[in-house]
Amino acid sequence: MRKKIGWIGVGKLGMDCAEVMAEKHDVWGYDVVPRTSKTVKVVNVIELINNSDWIFIAVPTPHAEGYDGSVPSSHKEPRDFGHLAVFDAIDNINRYAKTPKKIVLVSTVLPGTTRKHFITRLDKMHQFVYNPYLIAMGSVKWDMANPEMVIVGTASGEKTGIASELIEIYDTIMQNNPRYEIGTWDECEAIKIFYNTYISAKVGIVNMIQDFAIKIGNIDVDVVTNALAKSTMRLQGPKYMTAGMGDAGACHPRDNIALRWLAQEYGVGYDLFDTIMHAREIQAKNMALFLVKLREETKLPIVIHGKAYKPDVEYCIGSYSTLIGHYVKEAGQRVRYVDPLADDRNECIDSIDSNAIFLWAHNRKITYEYTGEQQDTQPYCEIRPGSVIVDPWRKLQSTKDVRVIHYGNTRLGLKETHGLDEAPIEKPVESIKPPKPVATVDTIEIKKPDLEVSVKKSKFVKKFGL
Repeated sequence: MRKKIGWIGVGKLGMDCAEVMAEKHDVWGYDVVPRTSKTVKVVNVIELINNSDWIFIAVPTPHAEGYDGSVPSSHKEPRDFGHLAVFDAIDNINRYAKTPKKIVLVSTVLPGTTRKHFITRLDKMHQFVYNPYLIAMGSVKWDMANPEMVIVGTASGEKTGIASELIEIYDTIMQNNPRYEIGTWDECEAIKIFYNTYISAKVGIVNMIQDFAIKIGNIDVDVVTNALAKSTMRLQGPKYMTAGMGDAGACHPRDNIALRWLAQEYGVGYDLFDTIMHAREIQAKNMALFLVKLREETKLPIVIHGKAYKPDVEYCIGSYSTLIGHYVKEAGQRVRYVDPLADDRNECIDSIDSNAIFLWAHNRKITYEYTGEQQDTQPYCEIRPGSVIVDPWRKLQSTKDVRVIHYGNTRLGLKETHGLDEAPIEKPVESIKPPKPVATVDTIEIKKPDLEVSVKKSKFVKKFGL
């Protein structure tokens, strides 16, 4: 069934996209600059709004002059995108629409912008989807019909009625079979902007290798980057794409520190490794301060579950757990570790006789899943009722006895926003019902040379889905 679709903004991106849709649907276009098209009916904004059931907004969200990257800008004060054209489109819809419309915003904006600035401005009778494109100039029409993914953002992150209808529209024009990524407005804003900046980071790294090749000599940059490009086990795949604990161990942190020296030694002129290491430390500090705040609220002691730099090893060198512990202590709080294998026993305990705040630092399945390993980390001590587990991997579930906080998931209590979609209210992570108990043994034997620890498990621990 042909849909009645309007495009506000038919410039260098919007017109090509509108013309692709016009192959299957009735499409009107409007732009502040006069445009012409053989398939899109270019009209004034009032006619477009009243002829269309769907209105796509593809207007620019530009930076101020001098911020486009064509001249040096890294020294300038950071600035957000400009939103005036989006505001103008929304205001026109509010002013001229006589019936409810389905609004689709295509323009790139930063995470949080839609919820903070656009939804509060849009009349409540309309529905809204955030739907940014991954399209490159020079291949707009092909990219429109052959996307890597289609990003669909709703108020709650659910596949609502309007989201399903939008997908049906796209299905009529797709030449490939793309995946549909559905999330909250904020999540989809993040997918778009971090997709772009991920590309910038990759280009920056390979060009940095090029700079080192020029400075050091005897290096063909293509030999290095081709070897990295073929590394599909860890580099060019899903490995290391689960946010959680930071990079750790005997190699990675010290490699970055050593490369800082190399960049200085050869006068490369910039230091990505300093930025990487600084970010690692601030991320650890952020997690530590989260634990400290929770400690202040609950009065419970802080225990880090896993001191070694990863599960199943004893080595504490380069441990992210101890880096977090450093910042906990810097904030004036005491920290203890539970880890039967850790080779550094300082501040380690075998058990705790009270409820506590546990940072679930180790996740065995995520760490070793690329090897085919499927067994999750088992508790290193008894987790007593009334405890709180901070899970940076977001895999454990709360029980009636133990609250689990999914660190990194702030999709809490999202509600339907004045009729913009019909999704159910989201439940906070802490209130998710626990899964049914899984079959586990009551005693786990963890062995290494000269060490044998028997960890007793309470019945309620079985409900975590470990």
